[in-house]
Amino acid sequence: MGTVTLGVSIAVPEPYGSLLQERRASFGDPAAYGIPTHVTLLPPTEADAADLSAIEAHLAQIATAGRAFPMRLSGTGTFRPLSPVVFVQVVEGASACSWLQKRIREASGPLVRELQFPYHPHVTVAHGIAEDAMDRAYEELSTYEAAWTCGSFALYEQGTDSVWRKINEFPFGAGGGAPSVPAQGGCSVDQPSLQP
Repeated sequence: MGTVTLGVSIAVPEPYGSLLQERRASFGDPAAYGIPTHVTLLPPTEADAADLSAIEAHLAQIATAGRAFPMRLSGTGTFRPLSPVVFVQVVEGASACSWLQKRIREASGPLVRELQFPYHPHVTVAHGIAEDAMDRAYEELSTYEAAWTCGSFALYEQGTDSVWRKINEFPFGAGGGAPSVPAQGGCSVDQPSLQP
């Protein structure tokens, strides 16, 4: 069956997701339309395609144990000079994201991996583009604000065309969770919030 490149993330819901995707494109980032706007829980990871059902079962188990939580974005940050990234900051919901990403990569599961850098939840708005464009992204989104209640996370696969596509969504709680959402979003804007 071969290998697949997978990622797990919390999609930024509408209208915020498309707006940030458009802004990312406006800064000249060629990856903007191939990557739904998101907060990463598992970075791009090679996996055996035959393990996909075990991976989905693992993620479903984590989601069932979780609860909806508030997410809030505010202002910008950067990983420069270490990494050529400008991002919108996660100022509420970071501890819940950290809890989720640890469980996704836990040693007993099928997605064990070390991270290149310490985990820091964020929403990338510019990556690997000209320095002046990175500066513009940092400045122009410095007052950006968004808030919603996150009710799920999703598994994505990167295609041979480098576009990331959602495979499955995992709502929090036992069977309830978030309502169906558009392709860009993975979270409900008006769901009640409970910290995991």
